[in-house]
Amino acid sequence: MKTEDGMIERGEPGRRSTASTAAQGHRESAALGRSGEDLAADLLTRAGYRILDRNWRDGRCEIDLVAIRSGQVVFVEVKTRRPGPQPASEAVTPAQRRNIRRTAAAWMRRHPRVGASFRFDIIAFTWRPDGDPEVTYIPGAFDATDP
Repeated sequence: MKTEDGMIERGEPGRRSTASTAAQGHRESAALGRSGEDLAADLLTRAGYRILDRNWRDGRCEIDLVAIRSGQVVFVEVKTRRPGPQPASEAVTPAQRRNIRRTAAAWMRRHPRVGASFRFDIIAFTWRPDGDPEVTYIPGAFDATDP
């Protein structure tokens, strides 16, 4: 921050700048997201799925998990949240669904011989105050024609 005389003012010792606080928040959020993706992959594996890809990207869009079981490819969006007004399972917006569908189509074009069918699932984790996650698994949460 600049003072009236044009000098750069330094923050108070022991206080974080807004930028460093935001960076720390981003790191914590990314770590929370990774832990949710790890838990979701474990949940699917225990249910008999094989994980084909994690964090698969096409341009700027990403699919958290791609799994397969019994010939069906499952594109999974993982949401991990702390308790709040909106349940984690409801945090997938219509725009995110469009991006997931578009990215899934790109994945299928690159893997044309994998799977006989596909679906879109959501696995949501909300971390309770006791430290354990509440899990919501929604198989077939949306389809290729949803808005």
